[in-house]
Amino acid sequence: MTSALPQEPADGVAGWAADLVDALGAPGAGLFVALENVFPPLPSEIILPLTGFAAGQGVLSLASALFWTTSGSVAGAVVLYWIGALIGRERMYALWARLPLVKTSDLRRTERWFERHGTKAVLLGRLVPIFRSLISVPAGIERMPMPLFITLTTLGSLVWNSVLVLAGYWLGDRWDVVGTYVGLLSKTVLVLVAAAFAGYVAVRVRGRGEARHRRA
Repeated sequence: MTSALPQEPADGVAGWAADLVDALGAPGAGLFVALENVFPPLPSEIILPLTGFAAGQGVLSLASALFWTTSGSVAGAVVLYWIGALIGRERMYALWARLPLVKTSDLRRTERWFERHGTKAVLLGRLVPIFRSLISVPAGIERMPMPLFITLTTLGSLVWNSVLVLAGYWLGDRWDVVGTYVGLLSKTVLVLVAAAFAGYVAVRVRGRGEARHRRA
């Protein structure tokens, strides 16, 4: 069968994404985005520009591309929300108590922070690679009201999806350039998180060492 998308990728995740768009159109892109939300290693920076490219080629409409990819984002986020809700506060505290170098007070502070800033975290978190998926879990644990969660997720996801879909639409057969820049942004976020975590661990280890020294 001849591909509906000229110059599309032939293998790997990009090839699978192209096959979904070829076979199912915009709903196929929505399915991929839903899976990408549940399994963050699947790259939205591939499927979203590719979907925009497909819209530019007339394979699907730009409106349907934005509707289905945003619907997929919301569907995947709701799955993660319910995973967080099923984990629940008690299980989270039980798991937290088994982790080294952390205190229950740290989790309580995190809860208080989410109570104050949860709406902004869910909305703006959709615009940050990696966290755009993970932010749904604490929202579920804290049982953010579902209508509010869906509204914030829809708005944030629509902005993120629009930027990447429109980039692919305007860049045409150079749609894959988008993935390069978003990939660099994702790596930068991971490096910053790793550095913050390393700093946190170093402070905890130093604090425990000083406490033992004072007792001695």
